[in-house]
Amino acid sequence: MLTVSEVTKAYGGKVLFDDVTTSFEPRHRYGLTGANGAGKSTFMKILAGELEPDKGQVSRSPRSRLSVLHQDHYKYEDDRIRDIVIMGNARLWAAFSEKEKLLENTDFDDAMGMRLGELEVVIAEENGYEAEVEAERLLQGLGIPTELVEEKLSALSGGMRLRVLLAQALFGSPDILLLDEPTNHLDIDSVRWLERFLERFNGVLIVISHDRHFLNTVCTHTADVDFENIITYPGGYDAMLRQKIQWRISAQKANASKQKKISELRDFIQRFGANAKKASQAQSRRRQIKKIELTDLKRSNIQRPFIRFESKTQSGKLVLTVDKMGKSFDEPVLDGLSFTIQRGEKVAVVGPNGIGKTTLLKCIAEIYTHDKGKMMHGHEVSVGYMPENHEELISKDDPRTAFEWLYQWNPKASVEEIRGLLGRMLFPSADADKPVAALSGGETVRLLLARLTLTGDNLLLLDEPTNHLDLESICALTDALNRFEGTIIFVSHDQALVDEVATHVLELKGAKGYDMFPGNYEEFLEKTGRAE
Repeated sequence: MLTVSEVTKAYGGKVLFDDVTTSFEPRHRYGLTGANGAGKSTFMKILAGELEPDKGQVSRSPRSRLSVLHQDHYKYEDDRIRDIVIMGNARLWAAFSEKEKLLENTDFDDAMGMRLGELEVVIAEENGYEAEVEAERLLQGLGIPTELVEEKLSALSGGMRLRVLLAQALFGSPDILLLDEPTNHLDIDSVRWLERFLERFNGVLIVISHDRHFLNTVCTHTADVDFENIITYPGGYDAMLRQKIQWRISAQKANASKQKKISELRDFIQRFGANAKKASQAQSRRRQIKKIELTDLKRSNIQRPFIRFESKTQSGKLVLTVDKMGKSFDEPVLDGLSFTIQRGEKVAVVGPNGIGKTTLLKCIAEIYTHDKGKMMHGHEVSVGYMPENHEELISKDDPRTAFEWLYQWNPKASVEEIRGLLGRMLFPSADADKPVAALSGGETVRLLLARLTLTGDNLLLLDEPTNHLDLESICALTDALNRFEGTIIFVSHDQALVDEVATHVLELKGAKGYDMFPGNYEEFLEKTGRAE
């Protein structure tokens, strides 16, 4: 068990949570939710012992093993990938390391032999004889090929390195597992593997994620950071949201009823308080008022942007024709793709990382020129493209403000229109005048989405549009994409978004070709035998 007692934390005068007392039980899996800036990552660092609260304490059994997902892959650059995973169990790794040094010693004595025996006991207790097999199984599940486990971490890209660190956190059945955004840089197949792995986890799991499907699938409880408090609800994210809304509505109605009663009592006191015959009744009503307690409804941190995509012109019925198209960078990335996309279709492009999803979107956006075959846009098609790498559109060296950057995409728009759009995307006046270089990840994504609402294109190409968005913003984006009457081709690891938006699924398989499936993602999984 992990117990939190009277914990308070504030930053810069802003109280994140105040006098929080709660506990996290074994065999329960908790999603830690809340708006951007609510304090989720801060609370996770306090649980991990990496940050001290202003007041209160966190306690756990001294024998329990805590495992945390770390993000600093540079720390392990020169270590072997399999070894990095096994380092997730510090006691086991220390025993392995000491054993190796003892065996290298040429002057072996009885004391060393005794110590070697003690180390063998530790290794057995920590299931060390199965360590390499378990490490490779975790790496394979997260998309790291077995042939790479002997390589140094520096051989992998940044996203793949973070998968190794996730395997490290999962290794060795920890008693308490803390994961902050574990699905970042995972493709959908790897996310589904992680979901199945965590559903079998028997310790205490606390996870922060902006993937609604992941939270609904994995979590038995949701700990919501809001109203300067942390309240735990049974169920996943959607269940928490329903309960939270119901409680808020119920509390508001109860407060309204109590306020009405207080008004009635005060009215009696005002009319008859000076009447000697009814003085005792007036005094009784004063006592009744003191006993009525109103629920303190603090202001929520949650804000939802208003997103709406509307095409300025309608495209022809045939939006895109791809005929035997290919693209190479030293080696072929795309080869022999042939498909058509009709107006109104919403196509999710899926496949493992590195298979060419981003390359395909860039070819369609005409950022890349294809090497082979043909690619033609239909009549009156206008393309709005949102890259996964945001610096392709918003440079960190750009001195302009958010308002100035957005204004360039439609100089005919009035100042009021631009500021109104920024306001709907959660940029109040002060934030609209912030330099784009100073924007957070979530603010940058909302600014890119504002651009697409401003340009009014009828074919949207979206590459991981949910990155850096909080759950409320992702829900708003999902609703906007569902309402959009134009055409969408998108890449996303957010399975809830894919489930709810896609009308077609284009699976890229590399050397094995591709498959264009007419139907939603759930139907696609059933057809390909991957449904659970």
